[in-house]
Amino acid sequence: MNHSLEHIQQQLRSLRLSESADYLPTLITQAESDEWTYQMFLTRLAEYEQKRRDEKQIERRLKWAAFPSYKTLDAFNLNEQQSLSKKHISQLKEFTWLDQLYSLILLGPPGVGKTHLATGLGIEAIYQGYKVSFISMGDLIHTLKTEDIIRKSQTKMKRIRESNLVIIDDLMFMAMDNREANLFFHLINDLYDKSSIILTSNKAPNEWGDLLGDPGLTTAILDRIIHRAEVIHFRNDDSYRMKHRSSIFENKSVQN
Repeated sequence: MNHSLEHIQQQLRSLRLSESADYLPTLITQAESDEWTYQMFLTRLAEYEQKRRDEKQIERRLKWAAFPSYKTLDAFNLNEQQSLSKKHISQLKEFTWLDQLYSLILLGPPGVGKTHLATGLGIEAIYQGYKVSFISMGDLIHTLKTEDIIRKSQTKMKRIRESNLVIIDDLMFMAMDNREANLFFHLINDLYDKSSIILTSNKAPNEWGDLLGDPGLTTAILDRIIHRAEVIHFRNDDSYRMKHRSSIFENKSVQN
């Protein structure tokens, strides 16, 4: 019987334990050095395989979520946004609201941190085992309109409908025609009682009707979104991006 290291590694890979196969030489060396028992060796091997599988799953979910940038909650500056406290952020990170299928509506002008907070919550949710999808309203409408004819759109919508948390950024930034509004309604209806939603918008819900055009459809959408939702109003202070923008006149490389 062939008990060479290479053969054992190949057997592990055939059992779909590829992470353990790659780590095996290092683990054997450590086991011999520290005089592990067989049970300790097998425990460490199993723990390593599970750890790497969890890490890879997080990597896949982060990729599938399609966040515009990797902005965590730790990087969210509470001093710049007085509408939220440290306690509020801690409560949101517990995700009790997500388990109870509550949604969040983040309202405020551009540049105050709505997308950052939504992204940070999405990233944190992935690390806690949830499936998350992020999409801008413009991309969502395009994807819905092409779902029947483009496979990429079909894949994206399948992931969105299977997500525990769906983040829709820049909601109602532009008017929709009747077909687009109907497609959006059907998606919200599909997600209702199945997923939580985070919406960011610079327009209050009472203004959405002007962009949807159909009062009945607007009422149906609002009914499903606001039924179980926490509305967070970001203060109308100076834009965070404007306050922290860089200037060519402050750059030492720019000559007078």
